Amino acid sequence: MTSKELLERLKQFAYRVVKLTRSLPNSPEANIIKGQVLRSSFSAAANYRSACKAYSKKLFSSKLGISLEEMDESVFWLEVISDLELIKKEKLSLLIVEGEELCKILAKSIITSKARSKI
Repeated sequence: MTSKELLERLKQFAYRVVKLTRSLPNSPEANIIKGQVLRSSFSAAANYRSACKAYSKKLFSSKLGISLEEMDESVFWLEVISDLELIKKEKLSLLIVEGEELCKILAKSIITSKARSKI
């Protein structure tokens, strides 16, 4: 997978989160969760984009790490939505799986980046 393809996949994940949050109830707790999951999903994509434009290997690794943390946080908030039954689990399962896959890809990218910098 190219960096351009991964960025597009991260953006599509964030767009899917937008659609999902539109169906959350209008309650105080749902509004807090909505804001958190929206911020973390877009932050994962934005930090990955920033990593791709990094001017040093150290900055590249740092931004990748932030992207991974934000994606993992997104998955956490999706699980909270599921646990609190704010949306049916069936509607969330594919999005959670995608988030977990993106976490694995980002983690592998970090490992690869660190291995290459030691060469």
